[in-house]
Amino acid sequence: MTLRKKQRRDHIVALTRQHKSVSVDELADMMDVSAQTIRRDINHLCKLNVLRRRHGGAELFEQQLNTPYDQRTTTNAAAKHAVAQAAAEMIPDGATVFISIGTTPMMVAEALSRRKQLTVITNNLNAAMALSRETTNRIILPGGELRLPDRDILGDEVAKMFESYRAEFGIFGVAGVATDGGLLDFHASEVAVREKIRSGCKTSILVLDSTKFGRVAPAVGGNIANVDRVILDKAPDAEFAPLLTQNTERLTLVEEALQ
Repeated sequence: MTLRKKQRRDHIVALTRQHKSVSVDELADMMDVSAQTIRRDINHLCKLNVLRRRHGGAELFEQQLNTPYDQRTTTNAAAKHAVAQAAAEMIPDGATVFISIGTTPMMVAEALSRRKQLTVITNNLNAAMALSRETTNRIILPGGELRLPDRDILGDEVAKMFESYRAEFGIFGVAGVATDGGLLDFHASEVAVREKIRSGCKTSILVLDSTKFGRVAPAVGGNIANVDRVILDKAPDAEFAPLLTQNTERLTLVEEALQ
């Protein structure tokens, strides 16, 4: 797939998420391609269960709707806060840290409020604002368009920014974990940036709660086997146990902190 085709399909999904449904003719005019090209793109996205066809266009496949940001901050909040605190305890004053988008990485940023002289590279505006309260911190943000209401930034420039730095720690979350350990997100651009974070740090730290195991999302990249540390609230369902028991020293369960 050419980059142009990939960008076009990502844009189709983004527009569908924004407007709930899209028209083949409107997309063709907007992107200056034929209606036949747009239909091929939509057919491809329907096969991936990202979109579903409707008369004259497409709409988002119901299972691929991500929960609104404000709702995600309160879902499993106690578990996320405990996970975030455990991650923050691994990071000393003066460290260089990558922080990804998402509510749990944002909570890690909040849990780092007492750290000083951190260098933080992030595309998560909520995390940046939380860490800006400590004036000895250095915070580096990418340029680009702010995605609302999540208050994060994605795109090629973001991936290039993370590629330009090396960090001691990389904090990131995911939308879901597949039974084979594949790490899932809702957009290919989210996966691309996450993988830059994981590969560009000395110690990668995946922060998540157990409900993410088995959760479906369309974009896949990376595998839990390639993460240095995994922090979660409690062990997931038995079918996912082999993903974690193969290397238990890299796993932290925080369920005792929740009791």
